[in-house]
Amino acid sequence: MAVFSGNLLTPDPGELISDEPTSEKAIAGRTLRSLAWSRLKQDKLALAGGIFVVALLLVSALAFPITRLLGVSPNDFNSNLISGDTSLPFGNFGGISWHHLLGLEPTNGRDTLARILYGAQVSLFIAIMATFVSMFLGVGLGILAGYKGGWIDSVIARTMDVLLAFPVLLFSIALLAIFQNVPTAFGLSGTSLRLGLLITIIGFFGWAYIGRVIRGQVISLREKEFVDAARSLGAKDRRILVRELLPSLAAPMLIYATLTIPTNILYEAALSFLGVGMQPPTASWGQMLSDATHTFQIDPVYMLVPGLAIFITVLAFNLFGDGLRDALDPKSSR
Repeated sequence: MAVFSGNLLTPDPGELISDEPTSEKAIAGRTLRSLAWSRLKQDKLALAGGIFVVALLLVSALAFPITRLLGVSPNDFNSNLISGDTSLPFGNFGGISWHHLLGLEPTNGRDTLARILYGAQVSLFIAIMATFVSMFLGVGLGILAGYKGGWIDSVIARTMDVLLAFPVLLFSIALLAIFQNVPTAFGLSGTSLRLGLLITIIGFFGWAYIGRVIRGQVISLREKEFVDAARSLGAKDRRILVRELLPSLAAPMLIYATLTIPTNILYEAALSFLGVGMQPPTASWGQMLSDATHTFQIDPVYMLVPGLAIFITVLAFNLFGDGLRDALDPKSSR
C-alpha cells in the first residue's frame, strides 16, 4: 500500500519485494544471418529451389555409384535393344523400362538416365568453376577500381564497358572452333582441355557484370565512417580492402554467384548444342539436345528429357537466388 509523506506519494516498502516472475521477456539481439534465415524460410519457392539445388549437387557428385547401383553406364551400347530398321529403341517413349528408367538413346542405345546424371556433373562443374573465375576477377578488379579511383578506375571501368558490349557468344564459338582439332594445348588434352577452355572462356567474359556491381558498392562504402576510422588507426589499404570492405560485400557476392551459375549452365549448354562445347563421348545436356534434333519429330522424349533437366535446374537456381536476394536485402518488403 502506498503512504503519503508530505506532498509525495511513496510506495510501501513491502511492495518493493515481490516473488512474482515478470511476464516481459528480455529482447534478444539477432544477427544478420539469423534475420536472413528467418526471411528465407518464409519464401517457400526459394526453399524448394534450394533443396532441389542441394539434391542435384549430391546426385551429380554420386553419379558413378548411382549408375552402378542401377546397373547402367553412360557409354555402354545396348545394340540388342535397338531396332535395326528404325534405329530407335524397342518400346514406347524412347524405350523406357524398369531397367532403363528414362529410356535409351537412338542408334547407339546408351542409357539416357546415366547420360543425364553425368551431364549434370559436367554442366554443374563448368558452371560453378566459371562462376568462381568470374567472381575472382570481378570482385578483385571491382574493389580495386572503386577504392583507388583515378586512372586505375578509368582503365578498369572502360575494360568492363568493352566486355559488356562485346559479342561474347560469337567470339566464344570462334575461340573454341580454333581448338576443335587441337589435341594438346597448355599441358592439357582431350576432355580436360575442353573443360579448361570452357571454364576460362565463360568465366573471363562474365566478370564484367559482377565487377560493375562491386565497383559501385565500394565507391559508396569507401566514404563510410568505419573506413575513416580504420584509416585514422593507421590501417593500410590492404587491410582496409580485405578486413573492412570485403566482408561488407559478402551479400551481393553470394547473390550474384547463385544467379550466375544458371546463366553459365545455359551458356555451356548453348556451346555444346552448337558443337563447340563438350565432345563425345563425354555427356553434356546441350549435346543431348543437339542429338535429339534428328529424332524429336519421331519421338519427342529425346528432347524433353535434357530440355526439362536444363529448365528445372535453371529455374531452381533462379528461385533460390531471388529468395536469397530478398532475404539479404533489409529494404525488401517481402
